[in-house]
Amino acid sequence: MNGEASATVRFFEDLNRSRHEPLLQKVTGTVRFDLHQEAHTEHWTLQIERGDVRVTREDREADLVVNASPELFEQLVRGEENTIAAILRGALTLTGNALLILRIERLFPGPPESHGPRRRIAEGATG
Repeated sequence: MNGEASATVRFFEDLNRSRHEPLLQKVTGTVRFDLHQEAHTEHWTLQIERGDVRVTREDREADLVVNASPELFEQLVRGEENTIAAILRGALTLTGNALLILRIERLFPGPPESHGPRRRIAEGATG
């Protein structure tokens, strides 16, 4: 990775650093992202309590488990791929409370040409 953190790592580190995400103000639940590459699986778990977010690397029970390749997840957090389209194609699979994905997907930025709060997050704008 040339010494630079991946978009995935930055995404989760930023969420953990902020500790509160206004876009998730009405959300409570646990979401585990399992990123599969051959025999290796990388786990990222979000524990959400009314917008308060804690990120861990635990492989633990979750209300929703999201399965994807690391490449697809990188595209999601860069705004190059759409969550719902990836689900419909079968590239992203869900186990558990699938309704949570509708809340969580708002964390991912929209396409580069879009405007609004999600695009600003992708560009690294604060406040």
